[in-house]
Amino acid sequence: MTVKESQKHKLHQPRTIAITGGKGGVGKTSVALNLALTLSRQNKRVLLLDGDTDLANVSIMVGLYPQKTLANVMAGECHLEDTLLTTDYGLHIVPGASGVQECMDMSPADSLRILRALSQLESRYDYVITDTAAGLQAPSLHMIAAAELACVVVTPDPASLTDAFSLIKVIKRRGYRRVPSILVNMAQGASQARSVFQRLDSAAQRHLGMSFHYMGGIWRDETLRQSVINQKPVALLPVSDPSCRQFYTLADMVNVRLSQLPQRKAGIAAYWHNVTRRQSNEEKVGLPQPVSARDRCLNAVGELEAALTQAPDNAMLRYEAFTRLFALLGGELDSDAVEIIQTGLGSMAWEKLGREHKENLAAHLRHLADEIAPERTKDPLSSPAHAALPEPVYDKISFGEQDRLLRVLKEQPADISLDQLLRSLAGNDRSQS
Repeated sequence: MTVKESQKHKLHQPRTIAITGGKGGVGKTSVALNLALTLSRQNKRVLLLDGDTDLANVSIMVGLYPQKTLANVMAGECHLEDTLLTTDYGLHIVPGASGVQECMDMSPADSLRILRALSQLESRYDYVITDTAAGLQAPSLHMIAAAELACVVVTPDPASLTDAFSLIKVIKRRGYRRVPSILVNMAQGASQARSVFQRLDSAAQRHLGMSFHYMGGIWRDETLRQSVINQKPVALLPVSDPSCRQFYTLADMVNVRLSQLPQRKAGIAAYWHNVTRRQSNEEKVGLPQPVSARDRCLNAVGELEAALTQAPDNAMLRYEAFTRLFALLGGELDSDAVEIIQTGLGSMAWEKLGREHKENLAAHLRHLADEIAPERTKDPLSSPAHAALPEPVYDKISFGEQDRLLRVLKEQPADISLDQLLRSLAGNDRSQS
């Protein structure tokens, strides 16, 4: 796209999507590329940012090898437009987009120059899709936060679900308030995809107090696997092909979800500019650098570790240190504090204890468990003794046929007691026998 052509387009705010995942190997790059090609095929202007740390992941999948990346732009060796790769249906790719994180280490003037260029570039498109790096690196977390829609790709592999859950837990703790969408890749069918999503969603409801949005599933097939090897994405196949068609379905799902979300007033470049400006303000010359709570805590733990190492035999020092730490943890008990305490207890080398110490400790823990959650006093009506009572039945051996009993009852005087009647009936039966 030339500069003259770009001027024909009215500058506007694109819809931004981050395709991410908790671990590598879930197919998020394939999803990002095929989704971008499908939207381009529908006459949409799409920019795909390769935010993975491997600089040429996306471009290699379409048989392109970048000569310049964002790193060259930051070094002043070229302009941002010089890095653009153009592939089928006019899809544009920016390789090495993860380098935007380095803007925070540049001078304000250089950083502003690059981010302004990125802002002008993204405003020409209808969609900006970011293929983030897997895991919990800072660039990936920022790219998720910069996008309107975060689509987390998972597979039926339990490790994939665990890593995705950890990723979502981290971004939530960092202040992410939007609802992530979950896409199940490599599923055997709709039933398995829905089941995988429900497992992850149930865990989020229990432990994070939130529920996810279901984006659907991409089925595992040989065509999709071969497309990666042949560097020919399935989005280039005829629309009637099942592998291609499912990305049309995904594009529809994405558009429906975006229609439910308020459009952001600022794009990806504006987000990074705000992050860079905040860091720049914190690093002004002559001002003391604020130390984060995390760094202060880790430094304190390091000092405690050094002190305990120097005095390994000082039992009172260890006693006071551990008592104060556990009192601090228990001051505001919540699910996170409970998880921390449980993890800490589980990491101790209990196997090194002697038998007597193990028994004493186990007895103490059982006593503590009774104090935390004492067993409820059993209701006597629900006790096994009462529950085991047999149901009442008529004793035919003692009292004979029921018809005879009813007849005798009618013949008895009104003042006879029931005990006398039953004894007489039993006695008559024995005498008759």
